[in-house]
Amino acid sequence: MVAARLPRSSRCVILPGMSPARKKSEAAASDQGGGLDRYHAKRDFTKTPEPAGAAAVEPVSPDRVYVIQKHHAGHLHYDLRLESGGVLKSWAVPKGPSLDPADRRLAVEVEDHPLDYADFEGAIPAGEYGAGRVIVWDRGTFRPQGDASFETMLEKGSVKIEIAGEKLAGGFALVRTRFGGKKDNWLLIKEKDTHARPGSAVTDEAPRSVLSGKDVDDISLQPVAQ
Repeated sequence: MVAARLPRSSRCVILPGMSPARKKSEAAASDQGGGLDRYHAKRDFTKTPEPAGAAAVEPVSPDRVYVIQKHHAGHLHYDLRLESGGVLKSWAVPKGPSLDPADRRLAVEVEDHPLDYADFEGAIPAGEYGAGRVIVWDRGTFRPQGDASFETMLEKGSVKIEIAGEKLAGGFALVRTRFGGKKDNWLLIKEKDTHARPGSAVTDEAPRSVLSGKDVDDISLQPVAQ
């Protein structure tokens, strides 16, 4: 399936009187919900092409935004993002997702991202947080499975969802683990269903963007126009 692309908001939020030395849009976070405070604090939107983020909007459909971005920063990894509370809950998956139920992929929870980040492909400049290249590796929607809400499952650390993407599909589980003594560590596991492919390596078999057709190292490292 091909998911509708989200509109992109202004890339830069600069308030009157803001110090040019700081050039951070941290103040914008107070207008856009506390869920994006950490996201804004880490980024300089006069330098990075990443979206500053529109105001958070509660979901109006049971189908929520799902995206995985392939990110070549200091090392290659994949970023899983799932819509919740008007933002994208996010996990860094070092080895990427798998369609093999035998694989338990470490997924490290990171800061929430704005919904319009689901559309982002480009180069984050050197010196900025997450510097490197980004593509949209997979995209679609997901639905929570079971009687509990997605937010309740997140709080309890045991999530079951049904993904409808272009590369991933079917049931997946996200389970919080104390591996390494860190509360932000989760495991991403494919459920045993008709979409499971034991022994497969989907990230190797389908490496390119579902939006542009590019692989991550095809993204140009051009500076952002000021």
